[in-house]
Amino acid sequence: MCVSILMTSLLQKAIDVDTSVFLAVNGEHSAYWDTFMWMVSDKFIWIPMYCALVYVVLRNYNRRVIISCVVALCLVFLFTDAFCANVIRPYVGRLRPSNLDNPISSMVHIVANHRGGRFGFPSSHAANSWGMAFFVAYLFRRHWLTFFVMSWAIIVCYSRMYLGVHYPGDLLAGMFFGFLSSSVCYYIFVKVSGHKTAPDLKHPYLPLWIGSVTMFIIIVTSIFVRV
Repeated sequence: MCVSILMTSLLQKAIDVDTSVFLAVNGEHSAYWDTFMWMVSDKFIWIPMYCALVYVVLRNYNRRVIISCVVALCLVFLFTDAFCANVIRPYVGRLRPSNLDNPISSMVHIVANHRGGRFGFPSSHAANSWGMAFFVAYLFRRHWLTFFVMSWAIIVCYSRMYLGVHYPGDLLAGMFFGFLSSSVCYYIFVKVSGHKTAPDLKHPYLPLWIGSVTMFIIIVTSIFVRV
């Protein structure tokens, strides 16, 4: 009984901290950052970077490794996106902070009238971005590329709090599922494909440069465009 009460108390304190951090982040906003975070959070704007990653894989590996890599990434995103959104979210049932049924919704800053779906735990954006970031880090093992994709994943996660659609806890859980799925799928990928990290990869930093250009475009565009 005492253990149950203690656990309930600790859980409530964790929820209170989670909410406080969310409100602190979401409460600091401006027209510029509304546009910036909205664009960063858009999955489609990062398509050039994704294409650059595909190019590096196609440029450096044989057919068996390429096919195995594609299958592994599909499994990563199947878990981080479909499983998290369609299985875990309904089971946990944690309302997004932006949801109108949430008691704190009146205090939440909303951008472009976007409130997302009903439930938000875990964050699919966080799970997808971290799943890809960890897989890229495992696959290419280039320090600067790893630093970039990890930084990119952090910014994407921050944008979800800023936009009012996720608590920090949603994002941390998404990060955990991204790490778990990419680690398991990469292990299977290596066993199936026999992949070994090449020391002389061709154009391994192309995704970094393409991603950096995309970020620069977002920074400049946000000065002139308002969502």
